[in-house]
Amino acid sequence: MKIPFAASEPNQPHCDDCAVRPLGICAALDRGELRELDHLGRHVHFTSHETVFAQEELTTSFYNLLEGVMRLYKLLPDGRRQIVGFALPGDFLGIAISARNNFSADAVGAVAVCRFSRTAFMQFIADKPHLLRRINELVIRELGQAQDHMVLLGRRSAEEKVASFLIGWRVRLARLGDATNTLPLPMGRQDIADFLGLTIETVSRTFTKLERDGVIEIVPGGVRLVDLERVEVLAAA
Repeated sequence: MKIPFAASEPNQPHCDDCAVRPLGICAALDRGELRELDHLGRHVHFTSHETVFAQEELTTSFYNLLEGVMRLYKLLPDGRRQIVGFALPGDFLGIAISARNNFSADAVGAVAVCRFSRTAFMQFIADKPHLLRRINELVIRELGQAQDHMVLLGRRSAEEKVASFLIGWRVRLARLGDATNTLPLPMGRQDIADFLGLTIETVSRTFTKLERDGVIEIVPGGVRLVDLERVEVLAAA
């Protein structure tokens, strides 16, 4: 299953036909529950750079990402931006401990989501322990990713950070069925820099050095991992 990075023409597919269903929370539901969920969701498209939801706004909706990539970030008190992640198809967004969004999300290119009213969705899951378990599994996975990111920000060199990002991105794409050493990077260098806690100049120099050393090849729209073993060694350092 290969998931597109850009949303296709607007349509209203049914849950039974959803390509990302095996990847997300919906995998826990039977056919009857899927039909019930189908009536709760609304398919919405966002254009490139359009905000899907904003930090500190009241959480009124949950979002299941169907197509495209979303940029997740927090704005610091001094106005700086820290990207905390990139959402891929199958990711479920909006669940938070408080009643307000913990971070902002906007579209990297065109994006399609299935949007659920928070109130209606919470009522839907109330008597479905199997769905709650599935949500818990995804939350635990996200927590692990957040902990890895904290280590990445504080304890790695620039080369190790970039290599770790590329390997992590490759693993996530493989989960979507796109197992290849040529990695599309729909996000820009500034996005990668903000995610890794580096400057854009440092990220650009690091990509150039890795290419010069024969570790990667910069290709249109992404990179190719020429020496996968070397990238993995850097990422594990």
